[in-house]
Amino acid sequence: MLSMFTGQYLAWVFVWEKGYQETDSVVSSVTTKAKGVAVTNTSELGFRIWDVADYVIPAQEENSLFIMTNMIITVNQTQSTCPEIPDQTTICNSDSNCTLGAAGTHSNGIGTGKCVPFNESVNTCEVAAWCPVENDSGVPTPAFLKAAENFTLLVKNNIWYPKFNFSKRNILPNITTSYLKSCIYDAQTDPFCPIFRLGKIVEDAGHSFQDMAVEGGIMGIQVKWDCNLDRAASLCLPRYSFRRLDTRDLEHNVSPGYNFRFAKYYRDLTGNEQRTLIKAYGIRFDIIVFGKVGPPLNLSGRSLPPSYFLQSPPSEHLFSSYLTQAGKFDIIPTMINVGSGLALLGVATVLCDVIVLYCMKKRYYYRDKKYKYVEDFEQFTEKLNHLWESNRKLMFSLRFMNL
Repeated sequence: MLSMFTGQYLAWVFVWEKGYQETDSVVSSVTTKAKGVAVTNTSELGFRIWDVADYVIPAQEENSLFIMTNMIITVNQTQSTCPEIPDQTTICNSDSNCTLGAAGTHSNGIGTGKCVPFNESVNTCEVAAWCPVENDSGVPTPAFLKAAENFTLLVKNNIWYPKFNFSKRNILPNITTSYLKSCIYDAQTDPFCPIFRLGKIVEDAGHSFQDMAVEGGIMGIQVKWDCNLDRAASLCLPRYSFRRLDTRDLEHNVSPGYNFRFAKYYRDLTGNEQRTLIKAYGIRFDIIVFGKVGPPLNLSGRSLPPSYFLQSPPSEHLFSSYLTQAGKFDIIPTMINVGSGLALLGVATVLCDVIVLYCMKKRYYYRDKKYKYVEDFEQFTEKLNHLWESNRKLMFSLRFMNL
């Protein structure tokens, strides 16, 4: 039983937990680059081409990227007065229904105290605001930029373990420029290509891109590094997985998706300031880097052979922290865990004795076999003296008979 306990302890500490290794947290950086072009033709905007500068907002973010897929646009707004959008708080019959200086949470401006026509049948309270005010009562369906499904995203991830002076990036050493221009990530055929098709990312997470593009959402691109630095550096490889991060509950679908507003300002020919207001819906892609100490990846069945990864990793770049670790053999944690194991063996002996001597049915039998009872020392001394006296008398008798 003791040997079985010892074997289980060694297996858990040294094989599963790799207790012989010293670990180090990674320092990591992520940069992204989107590519793709879309075309729209609407009555409001006419024929229009959309490129990266139009739909990536803002141009750079930390460890994430926002792709605009849908929008509500209000063009040529100016600072003036205009009727509010009709709802329960803005519909009026006379000026007495409107409050001067009112500015509700959902108001588009400051109330003037006047009731003015919104259209031929409805009057609303007038506001001083950017006019005409935005009407976001309906989200365009299908998504305005539904072609974003075929846009691509390049993810560049650099990792560095300072304690081991080990660095690597997800663009592996033998990936050539021509391969990078033509590859698209696929878990079976191109598992190490760092270029992802947006529609495929959402699909692999179990969702529909066209549905998600209407109201937006948040996707996580997970980059997992399994780095056992006792093995070849070429076996420290990234693996990618995808999941939707914003909760999508169809039964409790209050304020779904992801959206925000921004404006583009300009002046007309007469010098008056104008703006175009855009309520942008889209998908934010968060790149999450994590990992653990573990065995190297099995490359069997991959499209790229093991020799593809046998060059040394580059050492470069500035980094920002993430929660992931790598391990490498070190004598100090090894001795600490060995010592802990030996200490536990002593505890195991005591525990086994308690179970056998006090808990088992045959505890009295084991107790008799375990303990050897001896007589009192004084009684033992008396018997020894008596035996010595008897031997002395016997020796005297034999000598007398020989005489």
